[in-house]
Formats: sequence, C-alpha cells, structure tokens
Amino acid sequence: MLPTGTDIHPEDTLLEDNAERVMLDPTSRENLKFKDLLKVLIDWINSELEEDRIIVKDLEEDCYDGQVLQKLFEKLSGRKLNVAEVTQSEIGQKQKLQTVLEAVNELLRPHGWTSEWSVDSIHSKNLVAIVHLLVALAMHFQAPIRLPEHVSVQVVVVKKREGILQTALVSKELTSTTEMMMGRFAERDAFDTLLDHAPDKLNVVKTSLITFVNKHLNKLNLEVTELESQFADGVYLILLMGLLENYFVPLYNFFLTPESFEQKVHNVAFAFELMQDGGLKKPKARPEDVVNLNLKSTLRVLYNLFTNYKNSE
Repeated sequence: MLPTGTDIHPEDTLLEDNAERVMLDPTSRENLKFKDLLKVLIDWINSELEEDRIIVKDLEEDCYDGQVLQKLFEKLSGRKLNVAEVTQSEIGQKQKLQTVLEAVNELLRPHGWTSEWSVDSIHSKNLVAIVHLLVALAMHFQAPIRLPEHVSVQVVVVKKREGILQTALVSKELTSTTEMMMGRFAERDAFDTLLDHAPDKLNVVKTSLITFVNKHLNKLNLEVTELESQFADGVYLILLMGLLENYFVPLYNFFLTPESFEQKVHNVAFAFELMQDGGLKKPKARPEDVVNLNLKSTLRVLYNLFTNYKNSE
C-alpha cells in the first residue's frame, strides 16, 4: 500500500501487462537535501556549458531529449559524439540518448558504476534516473563541486500483473559519501576509522593538530580554532609551510584574500607544491576537497605536516 498523499495520475496507470513505471514520491521532491542536490547539479551543468550558452533550469524538462547530456559529456570527456545536433522527433531523441548513454556506460562501467538509467527512463523524464546519471558523471570527472552526502528518495513503483495494478514504495540512494562515490573506499585509512567509529578520539587528534599549527602560526599573530574552515582558502596552509621550512613566500605567488572558488583551489594546490618541494609525498586529498570544507581531507593534509614537522621549533 502507498502512504496517503501519494498521487498516481491516470496516465501513470496506462501500462501494458507485465510493464512497470517508476515515479518520484511527491514527499521526496520537497526533501531539502534532495533540493540542494538538484541545485548543485544544475549550477554545475550551467557552469560547464556556459560557452555553449546553454542554461538549464529544470533537470526533467531540460535533460530528457539528450541535447544537454550530449554537450555535457562532450565537454567533460573532450570527445565528440557522432549525433545529430538538433532532433525534434521522439525517435531522433532516443537515438541520440542511446549514443550518449552507450558512451557514458563504456566509460563508467569499468569503475564499478551500475547503470541506474536507461534511454526510456531518461526520455520519460524520470528525475531519479537523470540525477543518478549526473552524480556518476560529476564523481567520475571529479567535478569541483560539493554534493550533499547521504541523499535518498522514495520512489513509487507501479507494476501491472494480469490486469491488476500493484504499487510499492522503494528507497533509492542517490549519494553516499564523497569517498565512496569516487571509489576511494579501497584506500581506507586511520581517519576513515576515526570518523566512522571513534568521534571522541577524533577530537583528540583535532586538538593536537590545532596545538601544532598554532605553535607556528602564532609567530604571525594568527590563530586557528576551526581546522576545516580556516584552512579552506589555502592562505594559512601556505603561510604554515613558509614557517615550517623557514622561508618567506612572495605574496605574488598566491591570493592573500581569495574570493572565488578557483582562487582558493589555486592557493591550496600551491601549498601542496610547497609540501612536495619540502620532500613530503603528494597529499592524497584534492585541493577541491580542502576548499569544499571536507574535514577528512583537511585532517590528512595537516596530519602529514604534523608527522614531519612535530619537532620543529
């Protein structure tokens, strides 16, 4: 049985025998994390396709015919697809979708992504399938965005068996954690365990790291109280490296008051270069992860400095 408040429109019940239709439950559409996920994806697509003067406002209405998905895939992969530019007919649209999805699946399948999408589901404006596809593309191409984690929605599955409609409510996970989605779960380390199982010990590590960085930053009359936010623009990381290695970093090498996402990423990437120049291994974290306030990534970077410079005065 379906919960009260779930509407099934007449057209959704016009099914052939043994056919099924999947729809997003209306209550899930109002879920704040789901709305946030949609906004992040729309902003990302519009940023990627700005040069093509494509503006997406609604994922269902703007992605179903394959045009936006084709342009997005071509931009991300640097690969031109052999499809007609504009197709108005349903057959033409589905052929375009077929070509785009074959290219996407060929790219993603070796990395463990299961296809939660199909030509029919995308063309029928199935929002859950469209979001699954976009999340997979964003993760595979390491988009410089922060997807909300642990987003799940309820979908209504309508099946027709021997002339009788059967309905069920099923939960669909759209995002898990950033590390899981990017396939990094094979590289689990001490911080994964800490975050998952021992938040009390995590606080001890954070306190030790704050003490360590302040011991050095205090020389410049700077103080850190929040690890993930105060290192996110890269400035403190750069200054800290200068203090640890005993040199002055010229101000023209970085943005002292970065405003844009790109400027912050530049700063963190530059700090990573300084670390490697100092003989440290390249950090496992991406600069984008630190800028996006990913605590685990920031901790890994700082812990690496701590283990190498904990005896520095």
